[in-house]
Amino acid sequence: MKMLISKMFPSRGVSAGVVQGAIAAALLAGCGGGGDPLSNPGNVSNPSTTGGATLAFPYFEKCIFPIFLKDLPITQNGVTSTNTCAGAGCHDSNTGTGGALRVIVAATPVADADLAAAATDSATATAIRATDMYKNFYSAQGVTIFGSPLQSRLFDKPLVLNVLHGGGRIFASQDDPNAKLINYWISHPVPKGQDEFSTSSYSMFTPADPATGTCNTQ
Repeated sequence: MKMLISKMFPSRGVSAGVVQGAIAAALLAGCGGGGDPLSNPGNVSNPSTTGGATLAFPYFEKCIFPIFLKDLPITQNGVTSTNTCAGAGCHDSNTGTGGALRVIVAATPVADADLAAAATDSATATAIRATDMYKNFYSAQGVTIFGSPLQSRLFDKPLVLNVLHGGGRIFASQDDPNAKLINYWISHPVPKGQDEFSTSSYSMFTPADPATGTCNTQ
């Protein structure tokens, strides 16, 4: 008995290329490709993000920046002298040699009215971000780990806590009033989704107003 084996051929008028294209489309769809196999893939878009971590600018200007200008006792190799953090040879923006922190001594304070306006007015906030005071804020914030003073160079270097400090020991202990201010600033980042001028940081003052309040430390 002879076995008949049928063979499939494209019907007249249908080219082999069309058949192959149909097969390729079916295979792509089966793999999850879908759509037109000959078209370009869709654009890849990065998901948008909102908010970001930052420390409070009002507290920096009112409570932290003044520390950089104070005459402070410095103990180095058993010898105590006085100097400022922003002094020449330390962290002065022009002549300093002291690590990443840079301080512009002559930075003009931001007016209280502008500081308040920046919380709601983007143009005022943008203008402040172009000032020398903001450059000081940005530099100081850059040597911190938000929420973790003991991992922050701005806090542990002046105390020589498991890290060397070319300027010697500035604060005798973590109970030093200046160390407490730095600790408090780093420990209280602005709530997620709000910027550095947010009024949420006003609670860091008593009363809760940067213009009239005193700097909290606890």
